Amino acid sequence: MTDSWSSSGLDVHLGWQPSTGRRGLAAAIRTAIREGRWQPGAAVPSTRALAHDLGVARGTVTRVYADLAAEGYLRTAQGAPTRVATAGSLPQSAPRQAPRDPAPRWDLRPGRPDLTAFPRQAWITATRRALLRTPAAAFGYESEFGAPELRDTLAAYLARSRGVVADPERIVVCHGYSHAVAVLSRALSGLGVGEIAFENPSFGRYRSIAAAQGPRVVGVPVDEHGIDVSALASPAVVVTAAHQYPTGVTLAPPRRAALTRWATESGAFVLEDDYDGEFRFDRQQVGALQALAPERVVYAGTASKTLAPALRLAWLVLPRSLVEPVRAAMADSGSRPVVLNQLVLAELIDSGAYDRHVRRSRAEYRSRRARLLAALPDSVRPRGIAAGLHLLLMLPADGPSEATALAACRRRAIGIEGLSGYWMEPGGPGGLIVGYAATPKHAFAGATQTLVEALWEITS
Repeated sequence: MTDSWSSSGLDVHLGWQPSTGRRGLAAAIRTAIREGRWQPGAAVPSTRALAHDLGVARGTVTRVYADLAAEGYLRTAQGAPTRVATAGSLPQSAPRQAPRDPAPRWDLRPGRPDLTAFPRQAWITATRRALLRTPAAAFGYESEFGAPELRDTLAAYLARSRGVVADPERIVVCHGYSHAVAVLSRALSGLGVGEIAFENPSFGRYRSIAAAQGPRVVGVPVDEHGIDVSALASPAVVVTAAHQYPTGVTLAPPRRAALTRWATESGAFVLEDDYDGEFRFDRQQVGALQALAPERVVYAGTASKTLAPALRLAWLVLPRSLVEPVRAAMADSGSRPVVLNQLVLAELIDSGAYDRHVRRSRAEYRSRRARLLAALPDSVRPRGIAAGLHLLLMLPADGPSEATALAACRRRAIGIEGLSGYWMEPGGPGGLIVGYAATPKHAFAGATQTLVEALWEITS
């Protein structure tokens, strides 16, 4: 299928080959936008129309549109068609064969675990056991909402480790957290939810994914006690209650109570993104918010921080009223996590190997965080509780800018992120988001020393 014309009336003319799959379709649309065949500001075909014309699942087109919206090629708005971004806001074209940016020598990017610590031997053992114990029927098409073995295991694990109120029938297993955000946003949109609130600051990609499903996205401020519950006026909100990303604060007990009371009284839904809840270092882990209002809070967890992002495993624990709408959105998305990975994770948890790995990782990350804090110059102010895989460094008010700090890090081949990119509008405070988990253990001392040298350069 080298050319396609949309039944919506727009000449799509993509030159897309089905064999290239979703990534090829995204690349074809990018090219059409860059070459002006999809003109700036023009409405694009609906996901249903384009899927029909190309002969693909609607979920494939939905994911492509969400990716392109996150990249800045498309823009979405509540109650309006998806459109090509205006000419001034389109991303700069890149050479077709441009190589990927090389990995930084010193990897202090946030949100990444130490991949060299992946429990390979335990995974191999769990794989062997899962293959020997699993009937052939488990590898069919029946487990579209998650392998029953993993859903049973997660219900028990989440209850004892995070205090989540769950039963297997209220759990769906998703193809990563991005997929979870997409299917939940689509389900909520189908129920008439026209607006979803996100913490401000927060990760922009997830905001774009939610907006691509139909709802309007708005921001709610965060302070040292977490999200400002008094500012909420939306029928749904996404929160990182245990360890706000990226500021690192935890939602204070009075606000936890206020948030669940607000959701219960208003009929709103809360998505609790518990992305690194297993990693609290200074005290007992904070229990899940979901336990306070299981019929209003959707709990989201993932294996990306405890094991590896490449597993593409995340899960939602749903209120009863959302089970069928989310299952319908899952079926429409056409995306499924690998069944074997689900079965192996279930075996890893049941055997106790997962808990042992988490304990080892927690001890290692606690040590790294302490060493990093001890080495920092006094002029740099760390923020956030002792938890997770990152901390936030605020620069002196009368000192160097975030751009200056990032430039000093780049000169030393340090991979790091700035806070300014997480605000929903320009002009928010700057800072450095330092991930202390991604660097292999043997290189952490060198990464820390190099970062300290960069900070001394710009603050002394």
